[in-house]
Amino acid sequence: MSEATPADPDAPRPAPGRPGLSHNVYVVSVVSFCQDTASEILYPVLPFFVTGVLGAPPAVLGLIEGLADGTASAMKAVSGRFADLRRRRPLVAAGYGISAFGKLILALAGAWPVVLASRFTDRIGKGLRGPPRDAIIADDTTPANRGRAFGFHRAADTAGAVCGPLIGLGLYELVGHDFRPLFWMALAPAVVSVLLVFLIRERSAPHRHAVRAWSLRGLPRRYWKLIGLVALLALVNFPDTMLLLRAKDLGFGFADVVILYMLYNLSYAALSYPAGAMSDRLNRRVVFGVGLLVFAVAYLGFGLTSTTWWMWLLFPVYGAYTALTDGVSRAWVADLVPAVVRGTALGVHAAVSGAGLLMAGVWAGLAWNGTGHVPFIAAGGVTAVLGVVLLSARSFFDGEGAQSAA
Repeated sequence: MSEATPADPDAPRPAPGRPGLSHNVYVVSVVSFCQDTASEILYPVLPFFVTGVLGAPPAVLGLIEGLADGTASAMKAVSGRFADLRRRRPLVAAGYGISAFGKLILALAGAWPVVLASRFTDRIGKGLRGPPRDAIIADDTTPANRGRAFGFHRAADTAGAVCGPLIGLGLYELVGHDFRPLFWMALAPAVVSVLLVFLIRERSAPHRHAVRAWSLRGLPRRYWKLIGLVALLALVNFPDTMLLLRAKDLGFGFADVVILYMLYNLSYAALSYPAGAMSDRLNRRVVFGVGLLVFAVAYLGFGLTSTTWWMWLLFPVYGAYTALTDGVSRAWVADLVPAVVRGTALGVHAAVSGAGLLMAGVWAGLAWNGTGHVPFIAAGGVTAVLGVVLLSARSFFDGEGAQSAA
């Protein structure tokens, strides 16, 4: 695991022992919990609303989600650059505010083009807020506690993905299977998340006001090695909707699919903080590599199984993979780059992950062939190889002066 670049005057100073989490980490985590609760009230029911209530064909749903994910990916690269030149809290507040406005548009939707506008708006907000928010966390940490901080944030964010579907499912049953009240309900936590952003205490950083030409030259070679690995993984990491589709193909109904999705998020939330803490004590490369092997086990299971009961085990296993890699990769990126380009580095990381996810969804859909066996088995095999290579290639990823915390 790498220390922050010593020559960087804006880098936080490592503290002895295991420093605690800061005020900003807690605030950002609560903000993310509220926004994700709002988003996840809607996420499991959106396909049923678009195709059932509005009468759009499945291809329209794919168009909506594809454009939304592509928009978010492109926006993350841009917002990461902004985060290195401007104050970060206003960017985060604007991002959450735009996403809340997108949910208002959805509540008023009477045709699928309005849903497309809603998702487009929501994803612009997500792309705008992500890298500056992650940079705020990185600014308030050192390599001694950065994994724990990102793990805590991912745990809080994903706890919203547990509470949101529970609220949505309960309200759906309470109002007699009507989707509209869910959309209005989701506005409340979304607005709260915007208001809480103003509790963030952003530290001053004079370099953000300097005018610098767009350049990626300040990002070190070891950072690009990690981005190359992330890009390869993203090309075989399908959108979560593909996993839910696999469960549906095996005979799960709407309520059971929502419960499986909550089970995945519960595993993800419960394991994110321990995974981040482990990466602080050991090595981020090792924790990430173990996560890839867990991914391979889950995907091979999704591809090989033909019985429903395996899904109850595989979804939590897949949640363990996400916990071992999501926050850890962000902390790893922050370790590898100077603070003056940290927002850019996190933005490129997020954009590459999002673009790869979009492409993975396309090729998996084309290769689905009614069962999904082939794409899951192929992706699981490729990721197993990536995991073994990462765990074995210590000198390649930990070189160039990087220090191991082991």
